[in-house]
Amino acid sequence: MDPAHLLIVDDNRMNRDMLSRRIQKQGFTFDMAENGLQAMEQLASTVYDLVLLDIMMPEMDGYQVLERIKASPELRHIPVIMISAIDDVDNTARCIEMGADDYLTKPFNPTILKARIRSSLEKKRLRDQEQLYAKSLQREMEIGRQIQAGFLPQSLPQHPDWEIASLFQPARTVAGDFYDAFELPVPDHVGLVLADVCDKGVGAALFMALFRSLIRSNAANYFGDGHSIATALQKTIAQTNDYIAVTHAEANMFATVFFGALDLAGNQLTYINAGHEPPLLIRAAGGQEFIMPTGMVVGVVPGMRFATAQLALQRGDLLVCYTDGVTEAQNRDGDFWGPDALTALPASLSASEALGRIETGLHEFVGDAEPVDDITMLALKRNHQGPAR
Repeated sequence: MDPAHLLIVDDNRMNRDMLSRRIQKQGFTFDMAENGLQAMEQLASTVYDLVLLDIMMPEMDGYQVLERIKASPELRHIPVIMISAIDDVDNTARCIEMGADDYLTKPFNPTILKARIRSSLEKKRLRDQEQLYAKSLQREMEIGRQIQAGFLPQSLPQHPDWEIASLFQPARTVAGDFYDAFELPVPDHVGLVLADVCDKGVGAALFMALFRSLIRSNAANYFGDGHSIATALQKTIAQTNDYIAVTHAEANMFATVFFGALDLAGNQLTYINAGHEPPLLIRAAGGQEFIMPTGMVVGVVPGMRFATAQLALQRGDLLVCYTDGVTEAQNRDGDFWGPDALTALPASLSASEALGRIETGLHEFVGDAEPVDDITMLALKRNHQGPAR
């Protein structure tokens, strides 16, 4: 390892010479500054491991230099040992409160000087290791975020009669929510999935990828294989449930899932709501209804059977699916946004306009409060105009 590089800041030449000799004997390299202004110039151009800083100096005293060092994101991590001929408790307290690592009075005891320098450098070494680890972890999380983004659809299915829109805002770098929209291996059918894996963070994100892959794989196996749409839905979710509940029983991970198969030609949505937040159906002709669960969450009890239900969607009808990060969004007072806020949406909105309206309302409600959960939405709109059926 390279020897530590120190900066000695003192307007007294004898003090600088004395400190430099003692520091050199300890195996450190050093630079010297005659005043605070010169010290700040050198700190801006050279990397230092520690600063020995005199308090009483002309032009810019040690307090001012210390204040600037600790106010700078680039310099604040450098340990500073204050030096003064004044042996005063108030001075010592002031320096420590301002961020100094230590305080030494003149004349210096060589042994104490050596111990204080090595102690401060050791603290810096540990802080540097922590920062390096944090940066490494941040890089890993960013890689995880990019991989997870690859599990979300890059584009949504397009059809002249229908609009599908999505919104995904993770509360952390990686999320436990996911949405999916994909062509099923059945003519004129699209699969729509919105799910929320329990817990948050890396563990939830890993299981998010697993749930998404299982649903996709099982759907490919059962849809278009002689099964009815309802049976294919049931088998897809049942197989996903059994794999998680049996293979990963010790992890105690589960997910709420809304999985619908949209018949583009028949204007019908066949779905399973496995313990998920009830989507809101807004009818163009007037009226609203929440689509309640048809079964339990996925991944807890092996052998579960999941009931299906159907919705006939008329022209202009709007369906909004969401995770609990929407309804349970909180402001600084701890109030919840709640599902009732969704019912203010008019049916005249497009799918993307509806999600934009919800996003704006959420941001206005939450304000500067920290997000507590992922926000994920999927909206489906049957357009007023389309080809004749």
